[in-house]
Amino acid sequence: MRILKIDLDRNSWNIESAEVPGPVSLGVKLQMDMETWNLDPLDPRVPFIIGMGPFVGGKMPGFHRLVVTFKSPMTKTLHVAALGGAAYKFMGSGIDAIVLIGKAPSPVVVFVSSDGVEIRNINPVFKYGNYEGAYAFTKYLLDTYRDFFTKYNARAVVVGPASLKTYNGALVSIDVNPTKGEFRPGAEDFAARGGPGTAMVRGHNVVGIVAGGSYRARYAKVTDMEFINKVMVEAFKKPFMQVMAEKTIKYRFDPGMGTGGTFGVNYPHYRELLPLFGYKSIYMPREERIKHVEAIIRLFWKPFNDEVFVKSKSWYNCGDFGCSVVCKKVWHGKKVDYEPFHAMGPFIGNYIFEEAVSLVDLIDQYGLDAIEMGHVISWLFDAIENGLLQPNEVGLDNEPIFDPRKFNPEIDSRRNAKLARELIAGFIEGSTEVLKLIAENGIRIAARKLDEMFHDRVLKVGKSFRDLVVYVAYGSNGYMTPNLYWAPGMVAPMYVLGRYWTNYTPTFMSPEDFAKSSLDRAIMEAMIDDAGLCRFHRGWAEPVLDKLYAEITGMQPNKDLYREFAEYSIRANAQPMPWEGERARDLVSTMAKEVGSREWTFEDYEQYIEWWRRFSTTVNSRLNITQQ
Repeated sequence: MRILKIDLDRNSWNIESAEVPGPVSLGVKLQMDMETWNLDPLDPRVPFIIGMGPFVGGKMPGFHRLVVTFKSPMTKTLHVAALGGAAYKFMGSGIDAIVLIGKAPSPVVVFVSSDGVEIRNINPVFKYGNYEGAYAFTKYLLDTYRDFFTKYNARAVVVGPASLKTYNGALVSIDVNPTKGEFRPGAEDFAARGGPGTAMVRGHNVVGIVAGGSYRARYAKVTDMEFINKVMVEAFKKPFMQVMAEKTIKYRFDPGMGTGGTFGVNYPHYRELLPLFGYKSIYMPREERIKHVEAIIRLFWKPFNDEVFVKSKSWYNCGDFGCSVVCKKVWHGKKVDYEPFHAMGPFIGNYIFEEAVSLVDLIDQYGLDAIEMGHVISWLFDAIENGLLQPNEVGLDNEPIFDPRKFNPEIDSRRNAKLARELIAGFIEGSTEVLKLIAENGIRIAARKLDEMFHDRVLKVGKSFRDLVVYVAYGSNGYMTPNLYWAPGMVAPMYVLGRYWTNYTPTFMSPEDFAKSSLDRAIMEAMIDDAGLCRFHRGWAEPVLDKLYAEITGMQPNKDLYREFAEYSIRANAQPMPWEGERARDLVSTMAKEVGSREWTFEDYEQYIEWWRRFSTTVNSRLNITQQ
């Protein structure tokens, strides 16, 4: 692996090499070697690592994700975020990973090409032409440095205003056609969970990276279809293209369901198991949940499906140009995926699809993590509903309708969407004391401080602020909000959450069995990210990953990677902690009730803690870890 190490304190760089199976392994190794576990996540001495796996440039699509390993301002330990397709152009630079250390005195953009490296002082431009936020900055870079983009067929990764002002900043990458000066439809993606944009800007003062060039595949065998087909036939008895088509059908188009992609499939698949109203739906009888789902299918899912799968058939890929999965379903120019749209839709009490489009677009422009903002907005809406907050204390002049029993989808959706738009803008600007507190500290610390600020209200209502929001606690101050599934594995004591490094199916089982299934999934997901692989391709790639590494690179995937994350978290005093809020606990107990568990009734707090401890003990035992 060729590593570009940039020392921003000295405005210097050098290229090193390392025998590691991927960018995540590199990131964990560097963090451990540099003993960063005692440092603040935004300390310039904490390295920020962005890179790609070894299988780029070949005829196996899916291996072109850019993967970021960083110390998260949210979890206070190591985290991973990834975005699709960008490695296809980044690989042209001849660099496999970029490591940022130190902090530039003013904002910089790093330009990397097959001809060298340049660090340019560039202030981010968040209004440019008809664009705003991260889109404006990308277009500004494209227009200003058009020669670089054209010569090197380059792609940019940038931040939006959220990274400068909040803990929740994402990395944004929009593929461009440099000769036309246009964005490619659907080819936009975000490395968002855990605040990587915040870590890059506030830790190192880097606001963008632009890379491209003439280099291509790292290993000749990744372009050898005879070899690839041989591997697939040995594993699946079928050639590669057939196997890939079968294993990715959900994300392309499933004729049995008449839809495709995460948004298209998840609504008719999960139906009454979808989390609504900040997870308040977990308390609703199944019959009531079904009524809500019927409205969601009619108002939220059908307008998308009719346009994208009946009328326009506007399907694209993320910029991984060899990928035929075309998982990016685009509605009137806007890429639609389940989680950002659910976060700005039914999760915050909005069942009108068109309203969610404008909210997701605003989130993307600001460079925010949509999932986290879904939790923030629903939490504040619920606090107002319960009388813990007044609307004006979060910059609103009206109350949301956040009781599912009183909710009128056609009328109240638009009301809630309008208020959500105001909350998002207020969050970025820190327009009130409450919003500023959350934007600077995140949900967990803010909930603690809000309980103190509004102590009398907490006593009167009988609920604390932390009871109204779902998060997993890490150490004394870290946390992570779950992906939007009603699944105990999403809040279980795992060392990396907020991604799919767990068993995220809506099911329930004994803590030992659940821990084993979650850990098996986490170990594999860690290796997938280390390989730079899009998890939509995991169905065909996982069974042959060992073979691909051995035959192509002469290495093996890092099967100890997840354990290394766990060891770092323990040293950082950011290991998983028992649930702090009522709703986080209830996410587990209501699923137990949903599937008819007789052993686990969760009638008292001690039973919650017993399940949590047995799960945690099983994970640590299987990882051969002893916590201090």
